[in-house]
Amino acid sequence: MNNTLRRTIKQLGVVATVILAILILNRYLPPQHNPLRPIDLDDPIGVATHFKLERIKGDADLCYSLLDKASIAYSPLEDDAGTDRCPLSEALVLNQSNYPYSVAPLRMSCATTSALYIWEHDVVGALADKILGSPVEEVLTYGSFSCRNVAGTNRLSEHARANAIDIRGFRLQDGREIDVRAHWREDSERGEFLEAVHDGACKVFSVVLSPDYNAAHADHFHFDMGGGTLCR
Repeated sequence: MNNTLRRTIKQLGVVATVILAILILNRYLPPQHNPLRPIDLDDPIGVATHFKLERIKGDADLCYSLLDKASIAYSPLEDDAGTDRCPLSEALVLNQSNYPYSVAPLRMSCATTSALYIWEHDVVGALADKILGSPVEEVLTYGSFSCRNVAGTNRLSEHARANAIDIRGFRLQDGREIDVRAHWREDSERGEFLEAVHDGACKVFSVVLSPDYNAAHADHFHFDMGGGTLCR
């Protein structure tokens, strides 16, 4: 057997092993950890969740079908709904998700809406019951779409592309309020909850900023599905 034939057989063996490994993983790996499985917004958060959300950014039909399957109520916006400086494309108005929001309407991209739903469903709800012992009644927000620059720069914010939302706190069913400015890093249940929902958001969104990032975020969390990657 010559060297060329040996190399060919070895290469074919490697390829066969890789294909077999992929088939096994695709069959037995849970969908939230399997990047080959289609995304479902009701799947638990896993190592493949953010990767799958990135993939739906360029597929509006798939993204809207996922919102429909998750029973998220929304109204698609016309492409002229933005401004000359901040045009909107394939954006929507969120009408109803897991929680009401203190500022409405929320105008967001479909991918941002999908990420927000997962965060509400898998992070906020579970942690509110576990840490605070009361469900969330309302998410307190500064809004989503806003035609403006990143603070202190000439660069458009992801808010200007409807890719971001700012969260300033939560109101619970028992009447308590959790405030980012007041309770971030506080040694209390409120502080523990805020840290946990921030860390959970980092598993879903592309960029997650807290008061630790800079003074401009002293009173809120910034979540976005833009092109960057940052958790701070």
